[in-house]
Amino acid sequence: METLFSLYLPILIFLGIAIALTIVMVVLPFILAPYRPDSEKLSAYECGFDTFGDARGRFDVRFYLVSILFIIFDLEVAFLFPFAVSLKKIGVFGFWSMMGFLAVLTVGFVYEWKKGALEWE
Repeated sequence: METLFSLYLPILIFLGIAIALTIVMVVLPFILAPYRPDSEKLSAYECGFDTFGDARGRFDVRFYLVSILFIIFDLEVAFLFPFAVSLKKIGVFGFWSMMGFLAVLTVGFVYEWKKGALEWE
């Protein structure tokens, strides 16, 4: 049991230092920073203009669809890099597995395109 603890001791020390630094960095500005509020600092602004409307307005669902599509295809690229690096090692099975993955993503992309999810009016 002692050897197991000694193996994890550097990780525990690292976590302890990370937590301590985090607490120090969060608390220190409250202690050292001067607090001098005035009307300009406390006023609400929007790009230098006075606010004009509710900040909790409803967004069109297309914003969410585009963001989800971006995440999906961004993850696709994240999977393609390791695939491209290890293509010689994974062989034919790995190649066709990736082609299947890309085919599923392509079918999903064509479906979204045909449904008009990418159309912006």
